[in-house]
Amino acid sequence: MTYDAPPRWDRRMQQRLAHGEAAALGELYDRFASLVHGLAHRVLDDEDAADRVTRDVFGYVWEHPDAYDPREGPLRSWIADVTHRQAVARLRQAESDGEAGPEEIDERVRAASAAARADYIVTSMPASLREALDLAYSRRLDYRKAAAGLGVTEDEARRRLRLGLQLLSTAHQGPRRPVGGGPR
Repeated sequence: MTYDAPPRWDRRMQQRLAHGEAAALGELYDRFASLVHGLAHRVLDDEDAADRVTRDVFGYVWEHPDAYDPREGPLRSWIADVTHRQAVARLRQAESDGEAGPEEIDERVRAASAAARADYIVTSMPASLREALDLAYSRRLDYRKAAAGLGVTEDEARRRLRLGLQLLSTAHQGPRRPVGGGPR
């Protein structure tokens, strides 16, 4: 499920964390733990390591709520960025410990980055495009059946699918502009 939080929610959450409100951390965890764990698992391909990154990310957010700047973008994006950097750092540590080679590490980082960008793109696109892509790809409907399921014309269904795919194709074009700070 996607949680589209308005910028006001992001600012208020940051203020609550800055005031040491433990309930705010719990609410933030409930909202973003699956995102954090999923991103970490994509990079690390290890359940225990993803669990450790998840704990580290929420620990960092708790200890450094002012590292997030709401003017830089959504809290979700900042948390995803912190997660990605934490997971990549852990992966690079595994490389230096001799557990994986540099080529394998670089490939895993590239793949995880593209997957994270795709997730961000899908959750950011309008619901009408997400619904069209879901019908066509998750449920394997052609554009005619997708149009019927959406209650739109076939031309409109094709337009939505084309636009959704165009947006998703940008996931492999490189990273978004970095958002906010985090552990390095």
